[in-house]
Amino acid sequence: MGSDVSGLPVVAAGFQAPLEMLAACHGRIRNQCATLLRLKSHVAAVGADLAASTAARGVMRYFDTAVRHHFEDEEQDLFPAMLQSMAGSDPVCIRELIDSLKNDHRELERLWGKVRAWLLAVEAGKVPPEIQEVDFFVDLHETHAAREERELLPMAERLLSTKDLDEIGSAMRVRRGIPSI
Repeated sequence: MGSDVSGLPVVAAGFQAPLEMLAACHGRIRNQCATLLRLKSHVAAVGADLAASTAARGVMRYFDTAVRHHFEDEEQDLFPAMLQSMAGSDPVCIRELIDSLKNDHRELERLWGKVRAWLLAVEAGKVPPEIQEVDFFVDLHETHAAREERELLPMAERLLSTKDLDEIGSAMRVRRGIPSI
């Protein structure tokens, strides 16, 4: 088992353990954010060389697919399952947490548009002007992931049944086009 840039272990989790899979994704997001920050420094110091172009392409591929799936996993499956688990009571704290996390997702998507445009220029061998959105994007991802790890995932573990988790894991597998085993 390796560790990510935060020093936390990166766990190899599968669809049969969707909460662990979501947590492990945070480690991979942190690694991609670290690559993005190194790339920003590299471009400022060296320019948009072949190594920068390759790194830019890899970061874009990850955020365009894996992170999009991660947000969908949460918004389409995990969040609704948590709200459903509280049926009959007033889950105000869960709704507030989920609404706040969804707002983070929208802001991360907005920032990603600007960061992705910067990366496209680097991939094309151009040296774009430095943008603050790279730092904002990385900082918000870290804050968001830490909050999910501290609040959302432990709450989900307490509230969701094995059946709920199996359904979430199955939906995650389908979303990625991976056949059932």
